[in-house]
Amino acid sequence: MKIGPYKYLSPLIVFILSWISFTQTGWITYLPVLYAFVLIPFLELFIKPDSGNLSQAEEELAKADRVYDYILYLIVPLQYFLLITFLFSLKDASLTAVDLSGRIISMGILCGVFGINVAHELGHRIRKEEQLMAKALLLTSLYTHFFIEHNKGHHKNVATHEDPSSARLNEMVFLFYPRTLLFTYLHAWKIAGKEVKKKGKPVFSLYNEMLQLQLLQLAFVTIVFIVFGIKILIAFLLAAFIGMLLLECVNYIEHYGLSRNQTATGQYERTLPHHSWNSNHLVGRLMLFELSRHSDHHYLASRKYQVLRHHNHSMQMPTGYPGMMILAHMPPLWFYIMNKRIKKEASFEMPPDEQVPL
Repeated sequence: MKIGPYKYLSPLIVFILSWISFTQTGWITYLPVLYAFVLIPFLELFIKPDSGNLSQAEEELAKADRVYDYILYLIVPLQYFLLITFLFSLKDASLTAVDLSGRIISMGILCGVFGINVAHELGHRIRKEEQLMAKALLLTSLYTHFFIEHNKGHHKNVATHEDPSSARLNEMVFLFYPRTLLFTYLHAWKIAGKEVKKKGKPVFSLYNEMLQLQLLQLAFVTIVFIVFGIKILIAFLLAAFIGMLLLECVNYIEHYGLSRNQTATGQYERTLPHHSWNSNHLVGRLMLFELSRHSDHHYLASRKYQVLRHHNHSMQMPTGYPGMMILAHMPPLWFYIMNKRIKKEASFEMPPDEQVPL
């Protein structure tokens, strides 16, 4: 049996550990946290990054193999199953503060890793059913505006001060969080408003995609409240918020301190691989469906996760995403390590022979 696509079933370990968290008590409820932010960063200290790319023939085979897509589709029902399991598990009146916090944080990891990250991959697809799956996953994290702002805002404005998802040089992650959470939301409204105006429709109408998504979220939250009550609703809101922070922390580490130059006409140069931080650390790559090969994703956003490439002149993180997310929350150490890398590497431009043809 070919192993190619099936290595991407490894993220389901997080689902299994979360199910254990939702059905057990005590320190075991923190298993997803220990796996994601202790075991994986530890392993990536010793496992060398893999910068290898598929050959042209292998890439064509991978792009044509629907198993890669089916694995993503599988995430949608699994995410909803675990969310429902989480909500019902909180009905147990005997749960301690440790049990509650462990389960909420575990659900938050599901919201970030699957609710938003897999939605990110599916949201770049052209097929309407895949885009609907992306919105369904984002709904579990109450972050549906990401579908609008990321695709039509972030990819256009990345590595500029016009992008609220791009962290600036010497900006602490703790200051980045409120800025990006507020302005990505407002920017999504702005984008959706412009689109509906182009259609000649009223901004505040059901023709506005952002309004549609917010009403959908409100209905979802209302259902959770009616079925489970206010306490469990608050727990769900906390988990969704953790998922949002995880996503925005990823945004922070992906573009920290990098910027695109403006041309004489005031236009920004094309987004190139050195405008994003890249990580080839294998365990994190598999866990996040190759999200950490972010340089190539921004260089050519239509490329599916299984064929994302390493570029020799992309900015390289010192470790994988989980370890970098921990490092980001230690600002003095983060600035010391990352600012040195920016000074050392950010002066180059990618040679023409390294560029990928469109």
